[in-house]
Formats: sequence, C-alpha cells, structure tokens
Amino acid sequence: MKFDPPLRPARLVRRYKRFLFDAILEDGSPITGSCPNTGSMRGLTTPGSRIWLSRNDDGKRKYPYRFEMIEAEATMVGINTGLPNRIAEEAIRAGMIADFADYRETRREQRYGRQSRIDLLLRDDGRPDLYIEVKNVHFIRQPGLAEFPDSVTTRGARHLAELADMVKAGRRAAMVYVIQRNDCDRLRIAGDLDPAYHKAFKAARVAGVEAYAIKCEVACDSITPDATVPLEDK
Repeated sequence: MKFDPPLRPARLVRRYKRFLFDAILEDGSPITGSCPNTGSMRGLTTPGSRIWLSRNDDGKRKYPYRFEMIEAEATMVGINTGLPNRIAEEAIRAGMIADFADYRETRREQRYGRQSRIDLLLRDDGRPDLYIEVKNVHFIRQPGLAEFPDSVTTRGARHLAELADMVKAGRRAAMVYVIQRNDCDRLRIAGDLDPAYHKAFKAARVAGVEAYAIKCEVACDSITPDATVPLEDK
C-alpha cells in the first residue's frame, strides 16, 4: 500500500494518553495529532525520533495529523494498527499465505464468536469458511526477532479461543501476524510478557488454528507485504 498524499516528516516530542502525540514539523511548527495505536508501543516513543505523519484536511477529524511511522533502531517501523488488515489482504491476493488466495469471497469485520468481529472471513463453494484474525507486530528485543504481544492482551487471548471454537465447529481459522518493520526474519510469541496469551496460542494451535507471520518492507511512502517468515511456537 502506498500513502497518498505522501507522508510528512517530523520529530516526536511525546506520545501520551494512548491516543495523542506532540511533534515538531520540519518547518518548526509544533502540532498535536492522533496516535492510531493504543498499545504500549515499547521502544517506539523516544522523544526526538524521526517520524512520518499523514494529514487529512476534510474537517472531520479533531486532529488532522496522524502518526504512521517512526525510525527506531536504524529501521522504519509502521505503528498504525488500522493498516494490518489491509496489508494482510494484499499478502493474500499475492498468494503469500498458504491457499488463502484460492477463496473467491472476502468479507470484513463479520460478527462471530463471543460478541466479536473477525477481521477477514474467506468463503468459497464447497470449502469450510476461513476465519482470519490479524495482529500488528512492531516489537523486538533481539536482532531479527519480532515478538507479540508487547504487553498483556486479554482481548487477544479471547480471539484465540474463539478461533479454536470455529475449528471445533468444522470451520477453518488462522492467525496472521503482520510485522511492520524491515529488520525481522522470524516471529516469537512473547510468553514472558503475557503468559495467558502464550497459553491460549498453544491451545489454539493444538485445536487446529493455523498461524502465519508476514514481514513487510516499510518505507516513508509505502508499506508492502514482502514474505512469510518462520513463527516459533515454543
């Protein structure tokens, strides 16, 4: 996916209240914008970091600027958790994930499970429906190793249980982890940061839930799904 219009560079002052950030534009103007990531963003909030912003002037947003990317640990990192579903769809259409591209119909945000919505639902005649939950990944502690989650996610553990329920009911289910950074070639579940999620992940895998990790090429004008990478189940 390409950003149109192009993103605007700035310097991060601070990210706060989960939804907001302050920054300085290249011309020296201070601005406050929205942060489309309510997670901890570990390692991605250092003041003075170079960041890239989108801007929307339609008048519907309280804050026209939105935080999209940051340069951290000498690489570009996408932080917008609203983009991975779109990136995952691009990866599916490109044939990167198993046989997902063979399904003829894609539906988004369909109700299922315990009052949840599935990110993507793939359907085709004569085949079990395929329920896909997409997660954004941007956290690392070791070179080349992406990790998820970066903090406790009760909601994420519930999604895994719901996917397992779908498999037990005769459907097909999968987790797709989208790594929005350039410097990772594998993914691991961070069980030390969220033991409950790790337990739920292992149970879901035993139940038959599939799991895939997609690494992206992140540039200041685009985020492109590049290839699948190994996912460590340990």
